[in-house]
Amino acid sequence: MLCQRELQTVTTDGRVLAGRSFGPADGQPILFVAGAATGKSMLFGDDLLEAMKLRIITMDRPGLGDSTPDPARTLESTAADYRSFVAAALGEKAAPIPVVANSQGAVFALKLASMGGTASLTLVSPADELAHPAIHAMLPPEATMLADLAQSAPEEAAAILGGFSAQAMEEMVISGSNADDASFYQAEPFLSLYRRGLAEGFMNDGSGYVTDTLIAMRSWQLDFDAISCPAQVLFGAGDLSHSPDHGETLTSRIPGASRTVFSDAGGALLWTHAKKILELASA
Repeated sequence: MLCQRELQTVTTDGRVLAGRSFGPADGQPILFVAGAATGKSMLFGDDLLEAMKLRIITMDRPGLGDSTPDPARTLESTAADYRSFVAAALGEKAAPIPVVANSQGAVFALKLASMGGTASLTLVSPADELAHPAIHAMLPPEATMLADLAQSAPEEAAAILGGFSAQAMEEMVISGSNADDASFYQAEPFLSLYRRGLAEGFMNDGSGYVTDTLIAMRSWQLDFDAISCPAQVLFGAGDLSHSPDHGETLTSRIPGASRTVFSDAGGALLWTHAKKILELASA
C-alpha cells in the first residue's frame, strides 16, 4: 500500500499551506507541481515510488483544497509558498530538490527555478505562455481570446473563469484531447484520481483556480536567464492542447534546456510514461 502523509505549514503571515507526501519517508524527495484546478491529491507513478525509493511532495496552491486563500497572490508569492512548504516538509534536509511540473503548473515551477528553488526542472506537457508573441501568433483568435481578455480586462476574465466547475473542466479536457488521451482520462484508476484533484481545485468557490489561471494566461514576466538548474521539456507527439509547437519555443527560452517528444504519447504523457519521467527527474 502506498505510504501517504498529510503535510501542513503556516506562513509568516498566518496562512495555512496544506499538502501531502507520497512514498517512503526516506525516499528521494521530488516536488510535483500539478496542473490546472487540481490539488494535493493529484499524483503520478504512485505504484513505482516504493521500488524506486522516491517520495513525491504535493501542495494545494493558496485557495485550492485546504490551503488558505491569498487575495494578493502573485506568481512570485506562489513560488515562494512552494519553497517555504518544501522547507517545512523536509526540515533539516531542506535544499533545492528536483521538481516535476505538469500543464498549467509549469509557470509556477519556472518561477521557483528562477528563484533558485529547484535542483532540476522537468516540465511534462507544460502549458505555454499564451501572451508570448511567438506563441500567440501560432494560435487562432478563439484560442487566445480569454488570455487576451485576462491581459486587458482581468476582472471580466475572472468572471468568466468563475463560472467554471469541476465537471466543466473535466469535460473540457476530455473534449480537447485526442482519442487515446480521452480514453485514458475516462478510465480507472485515472478518472477517480482526477476527480479527487478537481474537487480540491474547485474548493473555496473556485477562487484559487481563477487566480491560477489569470496568472498563467497573462504575461509571465519571468527572468528565464535566472534559471541555472538542469531543465528538460517533455511532450507527447499526440498532445493537442498544451503547446502549438510541442514546447519548442518554451525550451529555447530556458538556458541549456533539452526537449524530448515521445512519438507514442499524447497529453497524458505524465501518467502513461510515469516510470521514464521519474527516472529522468531523479537522475
